Amino acid sequence: MVRPPLVDTHAHFVFDEYVAAARRAGHLVPDRMPAWPEWSAAEHIALMDEVGVARAVLSLSSPGVRFGPANETAGLARQVNEFAAAQVRAHPSRFGFFASLPLPDVDAAVAEAKFALDALGAEGFCVMSNADGVYLGDERYERLWALLDERCAIVFVHPTAPPDAERLSFDRPYPMLEFVFDEARTVTDLLFAGVLGRFPEIRFVVSHSGGALPVLLERIDLFFSGPELGGDPARAGTIHDLVARLWFDCAGTPLPFGLPALARVVGHERLLYGSDYCFTRPSEVARQMAALAGDPSEPSWLDLMAAHAGRLLGDPPMSRQAAGRDPMKGD
Repeated sequence: MVRPPLVDTHAHFVFDEYVAAARRAGHLVPDRMPAWPEWSAAEHIALMDEVGVARAVLSLSSPGVRFGPANETAGLARQVNEFAAAQVRAHPSRFGFFASLPLPDVDAAVAEAKFALDALGAEGFCVMSNADGVYLGDERYERLWALLDERCAIVFVHPTAPPDAERLSFDRPYPMLEFVFDEARTVTDLLFAGVLGRFPEIRFVVSHSGGALPVLLERIDLFFSGPELGGDPARAGTIHDLVARLWFDCAGTPLPFGLPALARVVGHERLLYGSDYCFTRPSEVARQMAALAGDPSEPSWLDLMAAHAGRLLGDPPMSRQAAGRDPMKGD
């Protein structure tokens, strides 16, 4: 069997101006990790060639763009998105990007979403699991979700630290525990707020194999549909249908436990490959890739994920088609 081209839907970038802005706002390192990584298009493409990734969709990682003065968030989002779009223009067959939105400012986010889709050719959007403590089920976001539902947009949900994370983490890096629980927290908020039901055309991508969600879903359902715990019995059985609409990437440590546990809960039809580069070292990306590839004589996780990315992403954005670039040909 010939595998379709493999797309990395969870790939990050940074650049000097963004890191400088983060440091000015107090993020001397990201989320208590040892240091900010470095990124260049050339090094990223070299790694993609080494491990067999045809294309990567770039996005910003935590802490996103919501730091520093609130009135600077929209400008930083625009700067980030224009930088990402420039990388795509330079390497149209190798990169796409998910645009960052200046949440929780919904007016600014709606304006940036329209600009990113119509002027920059974004393939979707990257949002953090919370923005300044506002989670994705918040009623303030209804107008944004309505726009993205109308546009059948992809919304990639990346975890970040919860409010007061410094009190919870015992000085340990936030990605170790806080990220996996905040990802589950914000998806749970989407479920209970009814966002997934009201806006079914939005294609939400949940990162890191759903974080803690797969192992907590049955417990969450007790409160979602169980009347004895305050749930609505009319929703019985629907939580699994709603979660089955989500897409999930495997970034992080998917094997031997995380990815099989996720697949038992949501099935195999919406699983995606994610490297988490440049926040994951190249050597670890290669190790993860080898584990997902498994026995070359047998169908692998990568075979599934390559086919699924094509269904999620579909045709390239119209702006790139109009420019006459063929995403299946080399730069």
